Order: sequence, then structure tokens, then C-alpha cells
Amino acid sequence: MAKCYSDWPPIPPLHPSRRTPPQSHASPHAIRRQLASFVLHCSRSCASPLLEPKNLPDEFPPAVPAPAPLLDAAPKLGISNKFIRGLCGDPQTEQLAFECYRRALLQPGFLPEKKTANALTVQLLRAKQWSSLELLVGDFRAYGVLPEKRTCARLVACCIRARRFALADAVLGVLLEAKKGGAPAATAFAAAMLAYNKLHMYRNTVLLYGQARVARLALNADAYRAAMAACGALGEPDMVASLFSLYRSQKWYPTDTSPETYAIVCDAFGKAGRAMDALRCLREMEADGLSPNAAIYSSVVGALADAREKAAAEDLYHEAWDNKMLGDPDMFLKLAVMHVEAGVVEETVEVAKDMRQIGLRVTDCILSTIINGFVKRRGLKPAIRAYDKLVFIGCEPGQVTYAMVINVYCRLGRSDRAEAVFSEMVGRGFDKCVVAYGSMVSMYGKIRRASEAMKMLAMMKQKGCEPNVFVYNSLLDMHGRLGNAKQAEKLWKEMARRKVRPDRISYTAIILANNRAGELERCMELYEEFRGTGTKVDKAMAGLMAGVFSKRSRFNELIELLKDMNGTKLDRRLYMSVLRSLRDAGLEVHVKWLQSNFTFVEEKT
Repeated sequence: MAKCYSDWPPIPPLHPSRRTPPQSHASPHAIRRQLASFVLHCSRSCASPLLEPKNLPDEFPPAVPAPAPLLDAAPKLGISNKFIRGLCGDPQTEQLAFECYRRALLQPGFLPEKKTANALTVQLLRAKQWSSLELLVGDFRAYGVLPEKRTCARLVACCIRARRFALADAVLGVLLEAKKGGAPAATAFAAAMLAYNKLHMYRNTVLLYGQARVARLALNADAYRAAMAACGALGEPDMVASLFSLYRSQKWYPTDTSPETYAIVCDAFGKAGRAMDALRCLREMEADGLSPNAAIYSSVVGALADAREKAAAEDLYHEAWDNKMLGDPDMFLKLAVMHVEAGVVEETVEVAKDMRQIGLRVTDCILSTIINGFVKRRGLKPAIRAYDKLVFIGCEPGQVTYAMVINVYCRLGRSDRAEAVFSEMVGRGFDKCVVAYGSMVSMYGKIRRASEAMKMLAMMKQKGCEPNVFVYNSLLDMHGRLGNAKQAEKLWKEMARRKVRPDRISYTAIILANNRAGELERCMELYEEFRGTGTKVDKAMAGLMAGVFSKRSRFNELIELLKDMNGTKLDRRLYMSVLRSLRDAGLEVHVKWLQSNFTFVEEKT
């Protein structure tokens, strides 16, 4: 039930008499806050409220005398645009601004002004009151009033960052309707396109560009740059080239952001494999009187290196070096890969020296690429010499490079150097590299140092590094060659417990161990388990099982095994072993079948 006027809070006298004691002058902030609360109280008492105020204190400060015109207007809800802007500008009253604005709309003849719309938009964005912003945007359309150009752009960008896409679309629609677009709409569209790019929503950017073109908006450089970046990310280099032509034809070209735009275009061409187009774009930039920056040089050199345009890449690299425009490690990595594939691996060391000279850290990826290139192109020992040179010039190996060098030393049989590098790697905190552990275990297995291999496995578990099938295969092969079936079976059970799936090499190693220990039945059980996996039998497995079947006089299984290998050339030892077994058993028919269907190759000495 509505209250009568007698229920309102007492109003201080408008014209105090001479007998009234003088009162201290109140600040404008206190007057504004007291009046705003009074207006809201009146409106809630006399009519149903549109919006309830939020975060208001239960009690306001004691009434302070206010100028007579303002108090006279309060009971009549005479809220002005200036008054609302004053609320927005005061941190103590800004929360009341939008509600006062909504109540002011009920006043006959009240029309929001541009400055009021701007102040309310800024305040609501600061408070992230999205529901209130939706109402305000509706008022933009209803009253034909818009905030300032920058505020419109900020509003759209904030909506997109907050994932309020429908609200952003509504704002852009209002801007297009108002005065057939214009500068505010063009600026807002550019801000929206940049915001969508930051969220990697590139298709939305392209759609907005199309809408802006249909509306014939005079887009600025930011809009063109955002559209080109979106098309480049979507893998549309032809569209990038078309947009770039439009960009260069504008009256305001060139701008301060033109180098950034050229970097986008060059990068788009490079990713599309059009390295020479990227190089031509760089030359056009120079022809327009613009100097390429480090990002553009790195992008084009990297594109040329990816395209294996070695001569052009090296020429541009030296040009950038003379201009002191190099600083991207990714570009140096692409150069190193190019030199490796071109077969000039010595140039990769020079790339690392250049990086050190300009103060760049040679990454582990680049170092491992160099070492791997030397291993493939020059061999193991040259790879070690290259590693020593890299360390000498100040390169710090990472986990991948350490693992690669350890593997090289293991293949060279240099167990002492492998152990030294492994200790260095662990000392630097790289103690969870499965590849390095696997190389060390394999090396110990080949030189039959079983105790060191098992210690390495224990260390691996202690460091929290899970052994993989490669590590277990090395251990199984070692124990198989040593004939230690019990230890091999222990490892086999551990693999099952850790859910490490064995492969063909695993089965071959465990069968070898049991065969040497004379556990032929166990060999046959493991072979049946292996056949159940559906994996094809290779020569090593066939050689083992041929011996097992022959010893157990299981000639039917032996013949089935040979049928599975029909057409495969057997080595001389396996061929002669099977032939003798069949002759000893008196199976002359099978002997003739073997001789007619299989051949053997001489073993390499």
C-alpha cells in the first residue's frame, strides 16, 4: 500500500529563519548522495519500483541542507541529466546512478543526453552489470542516443571478452542503425574484430568484416589488420593478399601500425608455403619507405628455410644480421633443420655460434637437432666432436640433448663417458628421462653388467620415472643371454603388475631365457600367449621356436610355424637345424617340402 506524504522523511526548512543557528556548509558529494537516496525513497513510496537498489546501506547519513531548487524538484522526481552524471562521477553514489536514470525515464519530457549515456556506460562496465547494460543498449535504440566513439568500442570489446556475444551483437546493430553507421560503428567493428581474434574466434572476425563491407563502413587500419590476421590463421593466403591490396589503397596508408600489418601478411604467406610471396611483400615494404623489423625478417627467413630456398634464406639472413634484426630462436631452429637436410651440418654449429654472439640462448631443441644431424650425416664420432664444440662456446644441453649424447656414447661402447654424461644430467636436475635410463640399461646389458643394469632400474623407480617396454626389453634380453630365467620371469611379472604391455621383442627375450634354462614347456606357453596377440612371427622368434619344437618332437607345430613363414628366406643355421630335425624324425616328405619351399641366405661374418 502506498504511503502518504506524511510518511516521508522530514525535509529541512528551505528558508531558515534568522533565529535558526547557522549550519556548516555540506560538501557537494554529501548533498548529492542525500538527495539521490531521498528521490529513490520517494519513488519507492509512491509507485512500484522498476529496479531495486543494490548494495545500499540500511541507513544514510543525517539530512544535510541542500539548495532549494534541488529539494523542490525532488518530490516531483525532477532528475536531470546533469544530476545523473554527477552520481556517476562520485564513487560513493555511482551505484545509485542507473536506478536514478531509470526513474528519470518516467518523467515527462526527459531525454537522455549523449554525455549521460557515456557516463552510465562507463560506470556499468566498471561494475560489470551486464543486465543493466542490456537495458541501456535498448534505450540507445529507443531514444537514438549513443555514447562517445571510444566508449562504444570499449563496450563491444568488453562484451566479447566477457563472452557476452549477444550483447555485443546488439550494440553493433544499434550502431549500424544510427546515422547509417559512421565513425562510431567503424571504430566499434574494429574493436570487436580485434577482441574476437584474441579469443581465436577467427571466423567471427571474418563475418564482422563482411557485415562492415556490406554496410559500407569506412574501416580503419586496425580493422584491416584484424581481418588479415584472422584469414591468415584460417589458412586463407589469397584472402590475405586481397585485403592487403585494399589496405594499401587507403588514403591513410601508411600508418604507425603498418610494420605490424606487414608482419601478419608475411607470416600468412610463410605458413601457406608461399615463401617467395613473403619475400616480395618484404621488398614492397621497403619500396614504400618502411623498414622491416625483427619480426618480419624472422618470419620471412623462417619461411624460406621451411621451403628449402637455401640461397634466398642465407642472403636475407645475412641482411638481417647486418641490420641487427635477428632475435627469434624459432627462426634459428628452422635454419638448422634446413642445413641438416641440405647435408651441410657444419653450418648448424655456425648457427649456434651466431646465437651466442647476439646473446641468445641455444635451446635444447636446436642442440638436439644439430647432434642428430651429425649422427645421421657424419656418424657417431663427428657428433661427439660437434657436441664438445657446442659446450665449449657456452651452450647448455637439456634433457633431450643429454639423452642423445648418452645414446651415442653407448653405441660407441664408451661406458665411462656415458656414465659421466649421465651423472652430469642427473646433477642438473634432469633425472626423469626414460630414454637416458633406457640407453644406460641397454649398454649395461650388452656388456653383461647385470648388477649395474638392475641398479639403474632401481634408481629409475626411486626418481619416480616409470620404466617403459624398451627398458624391460633390454633387461629381459640381458638375462636371456645370461640364461637367468628366474630373474627374467621376475621382470615379466613386474611388467604385468605395472601394466606394461610386452611386444614381440619382449616375448623373444623371455622365451630365449627359458630356452637356455631348459624350460621348454614354459617356452611353448609363452609362444601360445604371443600368438594370441595376433603379432606376426619374425625370424628371431621362428629360430627359437624351431629349436624348441625340435627338442620336444612337436613336428606338427614346427610345420605350422614354417607354413606361417612361407616365402621367407631363412638364415643358414635355422634352415639346417630344421632340416636335420626333420631327417632325424624320418619325415622325408616334409624334408622335400622344406627344400622346395624355402631357401636360406648365408650369414654375414
